Amino acid sequence: MRVLLVEDDLMVGAAVRKGLRQDGFAVDWVQDGKAAELALQQEDYALLLLDLGLPQKSGLAVLQSLRAQGNKIPVLITTARDAVADRVAGLDAGADDYLIKPFDLEELSARMRALLRRQSGRADSLIEVGDVVLNQATHEVSLQGQPVNLSAREFALLRAFLDRPGVVLSRAQLEEKLYGWDDSIDSNAVEVHIHALRKKLGSDFIKNVRGIGYLVSK
Repeated sequence: MRVLLVEDDLMVGAAVRKGLRQDGFAVDWVQDGKAAELALQQEDYALLLLDLGLPQKSGLAVLQSLRAQGNKIPVLITTARDAVADRVAGLDAGADDYLIKPFDLEELSARMRALLRRQSGRADSLIEVGDVVLNQATHEVSLQGQPVNLSAREFALLRAFLDRPGVVLSRAQLEEKLYGWDDSIDSNAVEVHIHALRKKLGSDFIKNVRGIGYLVSK
């Protein structure tokens, strides 16, 4: 899943981006409020990680503008502002969660997964389609009860398919979910990962829709 990180502290931003990439997220990182608004206009993100004390335009102003436009993207505020009044202001402006710095990356990932589950209407971390079960919390996948070892990219690709079973996803859509701005993408990268998933989950698990894309049946 592709997320937008808005953080002006270079050390914090680099650490969060690295940790989330290792957790299977594609991360775009900007460092001021104006850049955040531009990115949100250009890309379709699954979630927004938003600092409050930003140059150009405050995180709270970005959030207020976002909600005024009717954008319902899940927003997790990450900030050093720990006063009750700041937390109340952020949540009342439309944030879905509020995390105080310094925070543990495992807790950040867990809160992100919780927001994404809520967005998709799921109660837990398990996604089941046919004989395949994906656990978003533990990054474990099983086929007919047997564990399947996947790379981080393969896991992210499988999650994209299982999140929308029965829906055809084009290569461009899959690339958007798997890669951030700074990632290099080989022309056949998606096809390579799909081939690997088919070898591990069955040749018919991911189907070609000629001229359109790929899908996993419900």
